[in-house]
Amino acid sequence: MRKQQWILISTGIVLFLGLYLFGNTVNPDKPVAAVANASEKTVNISTQDVLLKYKQGLNPAQLQKLTQLENSVVRGDVHNQQVHIYHQLSSYWMDTLHKEEIGAYYAGEAAKLENSEKSLTFAAHLLLDDMMSTDDASMQHWLATQAKELFEIALKLNPQNDSSKIGLGACYMFGNISENPMQGILAIKEIADKNPANLYAQMMLGLGGIQSGQYDKAIERFLNVINKQPDNIEAILNLAQVYDRQNDKTNAIKWYKEALKYVQVPEARSEIEARIKSLQ
Repeated sequence: MRKQQWILISTGIVLFLGLYLFGNTVNPDKPVAAVANASEKTVNISTQDVLLKYKQGLNPAQLQKLTQLENSVVRGDVHNQQVHIYHQLSSYWMDTLHKEEIGAYYAGEAAKLENSEKSLTFAAHLLLDDMMSTDDASMQHWLATQAKELFEIALKLNPQNDSSKIGLGACYMFGNISENPMQGILAIKEIADKNPANLYAQMMLGLGGIQSGQYDKAIERFLNVINKQPDNIEAILNLAQVYDRQNDKTNAIKWYKEALKYVQVPEARSEIEARIKSLQ
């Protein structure tokens, strides 16, 4: 189940374990963004390219179903028909084909026609979740571009929605859509300074601290979240990650052990336990 306000609650564990516990040889002293940019150059891809890519490997029956849905709108109340078809496409890609990023895209297309803040922000956060969980730089860019458009439309409807402002800032911070990601950081920081209890903003700034290599600031942000939500596994794992990067073995072990209180997946527990042992 997705929670729009928290990015990486489930995917964060996978990403974190993949980076630190499954044999990754990345230099832990190197900022996340620098590692990503060194290994993969962002190539701007179109929505048509993305759809063609995801259709590869589908069987004839699945392709026929998609073609049928895509060609369904012909006459009459085209607007409402199109909204309905987009929702059907979203559901089919997400629930049947298990391609959540494309399902999120079509949810966004429906939301644009509905022009509902609730629908727009829902789809935008789905896309943002997917952006944060992929290590493909070109897909990050495409997903961030789609989410950015939805957040901007939603903010026209409700300029005071801090969650949408933070989501938009995260697109700039993590989506490779701007040469100046600071514009995203500053927008989120403004919200965090105004309302320190906004844990979504604190989490995003913590992740931004990891990305930029500002580990002390990241620690401060994650501790702010944990002080309010002691069982927040995302913040706990990210805090352990930062201490690990700093070679602070004592605190890294402390927070890995804290994470074990909440991680139930046997494979994940085994990897965390192995990491603890390697640090002792």
